[in-house]
Amino acid sequence: MSASTGHADRRPRDHRGPGKRAGPGKTLRWLAEAAATWLWLRAMGALSPDRASDLGGWLGRTVGPRLAVDRTARANVRLAFPDLPEPRVREIVRASWDNLGRTAAEYAHLAAIMDPASGRVTYSGHERLQPAVDGRQAMICWSGHFANWEVLGCAAAQLAPRSVAIVRDPNNPYVARLVERARSVAGGERVNKGREASRRMMAAVRDKALLAVLLDQRLSDGIDATLFGQPAKSPSGAAVLAVRRQIPLYPVRIERAGPARFRVNVEDPLAPPQDADRDTCTRQLVAACNARLETWIQARPGEWLWQHRRFEKPAYMG
Repeated sequence: MSASTGHADRRPRDHRGPGKRAGPGKTLRWLAEAAATWLWLRAMGALSPDRASDLGGWLGRTVGPRLAVDRTARANVRLAFPDLPEPRVREIVRASWDNLGRTAAEYAHLAAIMDPASGRVTYSGHERLQPAVDGRQAMICWSGHFANWEVLGCAAAQLAPRSVAIVRDPNNPYVARLVERARSVAGGERVNKGREASRRMMAAVRDKALLAVLLDQRLSDGIDATLFGQPAKSPSGAAVLAVRRQIPLYPVRIERAGPARFRVNVEDPLAPPQDADRDTCTRQLVAACNARLETWIQARPGEWLWQHRRFEKPAYMG
């Protein structure tokens, strides 16, 4: 509360530290970014879902390779697939840019995409989540940044009466509000990753909710693990919870079936190990998740988000 007015302090906060207010320069930059995001969503929303997705894909594969982060994407592909010829590396990265551009455009159409009557999302294996749908048992479903990864949280909200999706909000609070508005079309609850997410994950288990998480990005405080044989600190919160409460992790493979169209396949669960101490069991479960991610990436490499520094710093210094 503001001591001078008695009303909530609505000034933006700097995400670098709790309670630190953003300066005027950063606030102006945030507002400019939010205005650009709003215009983008309005422009894409004026098109049909298919045309918006196609335009986003064209922009992604046209502009993306010109950005500095394209070097990170190509380095990641080389680290994961060291025997690939360079033309194939560039082909995978270009497809990834296409997918990223499509995903950005599809935020404006998540309501239409998730509308069951549209047939834009098809499911298989979702009967495996029936205990959570019936409210009888807490369940954890997980995926990675494939195709349009926002479909995971939206699907969980549609399938189960109680769902919690752990998300990564943009650092810009004004952009975060626009993104949240798009994500909320299917209902459910979304919690930004961090300490609050850990508390809400435990509460979701007590509430017998369906918990949806993405487990493929690097966390500086993550558990030591490997991906494609490379050291890669990995998220462990879901695995810790699964081992502690003996809750299976359900891999959810999301594939792009066309512009603004997706297949969601709920695969057989990864059961938490019980034959060792909790720390060892957690590491084994994280390793199993990473192995599944490798399988998905190998099958459709152009649909994964390669533009993120997934591996440890020494891997990029060779």
